[in-house]
Amino acid sequence: MRLKEPLIIFLKGLFMGTADIIPGVSGGTIALITGIYERLVHAISSIDLRFISHFIKRDFDGVKKSIRNIDFQLFIPLLIGIGLAIILMSRVMDYFLQNFEAPTYAFFFGLILASAVLLYPKIEGLSLKILLFSAAGFLFGFFFAGLDPLQTGDSLSIPLPIVFLSGMIAICAMILPGISGAFILLFLGMYDYMIDVLKNFQFLEIFIFIIGALIGILAFSRVLNYILRKYKSYTLAFLIGLMLGALRLLYENIESSIDSIWPVVISGLLGFFIILVLMELSKRVVASRKV
Repeated sequence: MRLKEPLIIFLKGLFMGTADIIPGVSGGTIALITGIYERLVHAISSIDLRFISHFIKRDFDGVKKSIRNIDFQLFIPLLIGIGLAIILMSRVMDYFLQNFEAPTYAFFFGLILASAVLLYPKIEGLSLKILLFSAAGFLFGFFFAGLDPLQTGDSLSIPLPIVFLSGMIAICAMILPGISGAFILLFLGMYDYMIDVLKNFQFLEIFIFIIGALIGILAFSRVLNYILRKYKSYTLAFLIGLMLGALRLLYENIESSIDSIWPVVISGLLGFFIILVLMELSKRVVASRKV
């Protein structure tokens, strides 16, 4: 069982990284539907950044104390999965989006729709207020998905500070279910540029983007963790509504690129089936912890 759990987390990381590449799909959505979202947000927000100053001062006892509460059992397999997916799957997803655009978007549409349907009944204390929070999340996601991308000019001349800021902004979206980090990059006019950066292994740009992302996620996760602890049911209801509203972008992409209905239907059903499998595996892992 001890080897099984890291493997499952690694696979979830692969799905999260793959999702983050696709405009309209959020890695946070995958984290929510696979049951690691709250653990992930809490683990990120609990990171004590003082270990950096302790390390610089060569205070290794301070370093040990600062990193003692870091959830390495989550971070190590998850980050390996996310990193591998982003590096290796950028070419694969580019190929699928170029050659099978409608079925690719349909796969994630089915995945997210099925997830929302399966997750919503798990919210504790369903009430009119919770329904209103879901409606607010839906409207926000629906409106956000309809925004037109900004024009940033020649992508070849994008300065490094813009890459840094894009990493900070995009990572906040990546951890929010329903708001796609890839769509944020597309909206900022940075999506094609970052795909090319990954394809060509431009390490300086990748490093600057990652630094921006780390700073952004460490700050934003603390806010999100507080909200989840104080208003868990309302927050989850809003996030699920956000997921459903953001499906607008996937639907529009499917509608504009569809050639045949059957590949789209089959791909959507496959996404639904995968969610059932992942949720069943998550249940078994949780049950194994209690034994």
